[in-house]
Amino acid sequence: MNLFIALLQQVDIEEKINNAPDKGYEIGVFIGSILPFVVLVTLAYVVYYYNKKRNN
Repeated sequence: MNLFIALLQQVDIEEKINNAPDKGYEIGVFIGSILPFVVLVTLAYVVYYYNKKRNN
């Protein structure tokens, strides 16, 4: 069921960029695609730092 919902919500980013009213939309798409990666890297670093400090 979740896969079905995910397929329905799939968005064509290139089409949205082509239909965008200005260049600000491209910046938002770029930030939106990079943000999850940055959050995961930050979370991994915090967990690493916490465990390193706890072991010492």
